[in-house]
Amino acid sequence: MKTSKYNTLFIVLFSFVLLSINAQESNLIDKNATKETKALFNNLKELSKKHILFGHQHATEYGHGWVGDQGRSDVKSVVGSHPAVIGVDFSGFSGNHLSRAQIEANKEHLRKNVVDTYNRGGVTTISWHFHNPVSEGAFYWNDSISLPAVKYIIPGGEAHQKYKEILDDIANWAHSIKGKNGELVPVIFRPYHEFDGGWFWWGAPHCTVDEFKTLWKFTVSYLRDEKNVHNFIYAFSPDVKFNTEAQFLERYPGDEWADMVGVDNYGNFGRDNYDLETGFKKLKIVSDYAKKAGKLAAFTETGLESIPNPTWWTDTLLKVLKRDGLQLAYVLVWRNDINSPTHYYAPFPGQISAPNFIEFYNNPFTLFEKDLKDIYKK
Repeated sequence: MKTSKYNTLFIVLFSFVLLSINAQESNLIDKNATKETKALFNNLKELSKKHILFGHQHATEYGHGWVGDQGRSDVKSVVGSHPAVIGVDFSGFSGNHLSRAQIEANKEHLRKNVVDTYNRGGVTTISWHFHNPVSEGAFYWNDSISLPAVKYIIPGGEAHQKYKEILDDIANWAHSIKGKNGELVPVIFRPYHEFDGGWFWWGAPHCTVDEFKTLWKFTVSYLRDEKNVHNFIYAFSPDVKFNTEAQFLERYPGDEWADMVGVDNYGNFGRDNYDLETGFKKLKIVSDYAKKAGKLAAFTETGLESIPNPTWWTDTLLKVLKRDGLQLAYVLVWRNDINSPTHYYAPFPGQISAPNFIEFYNNPFTLFEKDLKDIYKK
C-alpha cells in the first residue's frame, strides 16, 4: 500500500542524488534555467523510469459541483491526496472579451494557484487555449468568423506586435511566481497543443508547417531570450494524427526548441474505441523519441468522459502505462466541469469508478502529490 510506495520513491530519489554528482547536465533548451527548473526536469526523467505522475486539469480550482474551495480537489476527496500534476491554462490572459482589470485578476488567481501547488510539492503544467488574436471567436476554429492567425502574429505579420504584448503578460507573470524563499517556480508550458487537428486556429489546416515552426521558435526565443523567462519547461504535444516517428515530427521545431514531447489521446482509450494497442504504439513513438533525444515524454491529455467503465483506471489506463518500453513523466486526465452532470474525467466520492481509482492510486507505479519528495532539489 502507501508505505511501499513511499519506500520505493525514496529509493528512486536517493539513487538519483547519489548519481547526480557525475550526471550529465540537463538537456533543457534554456541554458540559464533556474536550478529548481533543472532539478524538476532531471527528477521527472529519473522517476519516469519506474513510475508515472498522475495529473488532472484544473484539479484545485474547481470540480464536480464546486468551485474555489481552499485545499480541495475531487481526486483528494477520493484518495486523500491531490494529483501530482495540476493542469492550468493561460486562456484568461488575453481576448477581446476581457478587460485589463479582468486579465490582471486572472493572472493573480493563477499565480496563487501555481505557487500553492509548488509549496505543497506538486507540479504545474500550463496549456494555452488562446483566443484568436486577430478575429472574433475564441480558440476553436469557426469557418464563418475565424482568421488563420498564425501568419499574422509571426515576425513580419501585421499583428506581431500585439502577440509580443500578449507574451509580455505571460513573461511578467512568469517572473511573479515565487516560492517561500523567493525562488522562481518552475512550470511545464504546453502551448499550441493538438496542432495536428483542425479544431483550433493554430491547427494544421490553418497554417503551413513553416509558419507553425516559426511561431513556436519565436514564442520560445522571445520568452527565454528577450524576456528572461528561465522557469519554463517547453512541451510539444500533438493529437493522434501520426503513426510513425516521421509523422510525429512533421511540425516539430527541433530538439533545441522543446524539452518535452507528448501526445493527447482520448479516442483509443474509450471515447471512440478501446484500441489499446494503437494507443500504446503512439505512446511508444513519443517515449522512444524522448529517450533518443534526451527529452521528457508525457501522456499530456487523456481520459474517458463520465468514466462509465468502473474498472477503467486499472484495466485500461494503467494496463497501457505499465507496458514495457514506456518512460512517461506524467499522465493527465481532463477537467471536471462545475455544472455539467456528465463532463468530468476524474472520479469524485460516489462516482462508479472511485473504488477502482483507489486501486490505481495504491499501485506503487503511480505517484500523487503526497508521494513527491523534493522534486525541485537535486
